[in-house]
Amino acid sequence: MKRLLITLRVVLVLCVLFPFVVFAEEKQEKILTGSITLIQVLQAALLQNPDLQAYSYEVRAREAETLQAGLVSNPKLLVQVENAMGSGNFKAFDQSETTIQLSQRMELGDKRALRKSSANLSKEIAGWDYEIQRLEVLTRVSQSFVHLLKSQQKVILTVEGVQLARNFLKAVSERVKAGKVAAIEKIKAQVALANMRIEEERARQELENARRKLSTLWGEAEPRFDSAQGDLFSVPDRIFPEPTPLPSNPRLSKWSAALAHRQAELEVENSKAIPDLTFSGGYRRLEETSDNALIFGVTVPLNWFNRNQGGIAKARHRLSKAQEEKRAQVLGMQEALLKAHSELSFSHAKVISIKTEVLPGAEKALSAISEGYRFGKFGLLDVLDSQKTFYQVQNQYLDALAEYHSAVADVKRLTGVDPFIQDNSIDRGKGEP
Repeated sequence: MKRLLITLRVVLVLCVLFPFVVFAEEKQEKILTGSITLIQVLQAALLQNPDLQAYSYEVRAREAETLQAGLVSNPKLLVQVENAMGSGNFKAFDQSETTIQLSQRMELGDKRALRKSSANLSKEIAGWDYEIQRLEVLTRVSQSFVHLLKSQQKVILTVEGVQLARNFLKAVSERVKAGKVAAIEKIKAQVALANMRIEEERARQELENARRKLSTLWGEAEPRFDSAQGDLFSVPDRIFPEPTPLPSNPRLSKWSAALAHRQAELEVENSKAIPDLTFSGGYRRLEETSDNALIFGVTVPLNWFNRNQGGIAKARHRLSKAQEEKRAQVLGMQEALLKAHSELSFSHAKVISIKTEVLPGAEKALSAISEGYRFGKFGLLDVLDSQKTFYQVQNQYLDALAEYHSAVADVKRLTGVDPFIQDNSIDRGKGEP
């Protein structure tokens, strides 16, 4: 007996502590430090993104609604004392009648099953809403990761630009010292160096903003990682063919459950037109004669006026509305996908053009003019203009790369491709321009 009591106490303690243990496990955060990859960021966002957490609680709430919808209505207990505490012979309880009655409502028309089916479909819709939000969040994560890679490269670019401007200032100073050019050219070179240092500071500020924007997607206001590791320069020679919306897209897949739910709601409203029966039975005590008796009865509502006509019409109209909303969203997704693929094609062509034509030409021009300046063939303005052009072209190239990878993520979101199972070429390594 003593062992049994100890066992029961242990079970009771575990039952009390178990919810807190589970809650603590659920709240464990994944902290990203050091050099991070896209896959790590996607995993952290999936576990800790506040929007996804909110949607997961809605799924649990719908599960609770399904449980509630399948429960049988509670019986009612009636205790009634009559002919007591009055006047004359009814001052006491000698003439009283006591009734104890139990009643139970019986739902007809399969109401409970229909209600439970509707709640199940509502839970399924909440699951699809979670999948939609999941895809949206992971797409934002991929695009923010790309933006961070671009910001890192821009810092490297500005650092190289500062070094280039510093070397050029040194060359100008030597020419001024040798008396080959006027001293004003040294001042202009110093201004160019100062401007490039401002660009470097701006690039570092943008990098910090990009780091913070990315970390908020997994619930951290201040990032703890050092850098992002990925190949921003990984671009195929050919663009993949124009896609069509796939059934795997959760926005389209959701409509099967949504239309079924509207139909189930209509069936629930139709079932309300069938009246429910309430059966009752009990015991009655007559104190005057010391007799006992049983009572029983049945209550039948008479649906003469209210047959739930408005509820049925409302459910029918909402079913028609959902059908039109589905058609509108399919058309909207087709339009959005065509637009996204057009932007992807344009950004791909822009990347290839800058990489193969514009960037090599600007680099060649800068090298030739800088070398020619040493021998007096070109003036200072020619050199500064070529440096500015080369810097702008490199910036355009990084912007075009980021636009391309963001467009890829957008197209895959519209086609319903899961970021975890796609071929993440950007996540293969650091890469070089």
